[in-house]
Amino acid sequence: MQPLDDARRAQAPCSIVVLTYNRAATVLETLGKLVALEEPWPIVVVDNGSTDGTADQIAARFPDVAIVRAPRNYGAAGRNFGVASIDTPYVAFCDDDTAWLPGSVGRAVDVLQRYPSVGVVAAHVVVGPTRRDDTACEPMATSTLPSDGLPGPALLGFMAGACVARTRAFTEAGGYRRDLFIGGEESVLALDLVDAGWRIVYCREVVTHHNPSPVRDVKQRRALLARNEMLSAWLRLPLDLAWRVTGRAIRAMAEQGVLAEALPAALVRLPRALLRRHTVQPTTVALWRQMDADRQRRRAIPTLSIG
Repeated sequence: MQPLDDARRAQAPCSIVVLTYNRAATVLETLGKLVALEEPWPIVVVDNGSTDGTADQIAARFPDVAIVRAPRNYGAAGRNFGVASIDTPYVAFCDDDTAWLPGSVGRAVDVLQRYPSVGVVAAHVVVGPTRRDDTACEPMATSTLPSDGLPGPALLGFMAGACVARTRAFTEAGGYRRDLFIGGEESVLALDLVDAGWRIVYCREVVTHHNPSPVRDVKQRRALLARNEMLSAWLRLPLDLAWRVTGRAIRAMAEQGVLAEALPAALVRLPRALLRRHTVQPTTVALWRQMDADRQRRRAIPTLSIG
């Protein structure tokens, strides 16, 4: 395969930003898939202070890939450095274990160009060698939020490593917060985007493949998700909803066996969250209530087991 020439890259309307931390083998495999797309998307990898030689291995294997070397692990906020380094109007995000399927970034760019109110295109995610649908796809596809005039269901969230954003919208909303680190880090950003008038839309034709890395701590991930659900509520939601989410988060921590880790971590960060608290507008709160009601209805539907 011939490398893409600089002129085609300079004309590309979208860049791909990949976030990685201490997963050299995984990110090298992902980059192999991305450069094989034969589409003119400039690729930027943000190395979140890896200690396994990730950045040097990328530079040796993929000299055309730009590398942003963060001095330490900033979690999801590392993506902000990647966005700051690009000059394209759109940005497609990848984790180090997700890769866009051919044509998908182009389809997302087309949506963003044709619908100026759309700030984020949320992708359809397929998982593993069988490419089964991610469990998050069905709730996105069946969202009941008002979607008149949009090319797909409207959302109040997205998956950080499986979306294409309007660079201006991302930057003006402030990107990802360092204090949430990682795990449900999209919640506050999604609320801020919608509160500023941007729309988030799910497009099934925009597809990314998630091949979960074996280098992951599932228990830690659950603790971070529960902690950040609680903190995000206090950062942006009115008091009644913040207390409601807090109760749910604590119950989830207990059920998942992460209460001892997650609750102290949330409480120690709560004073700072309260100092930076900014409640979203009533229209955005109404959308959150509708989204939450949909989520509770789905959980209430009994499932049938076979066997």
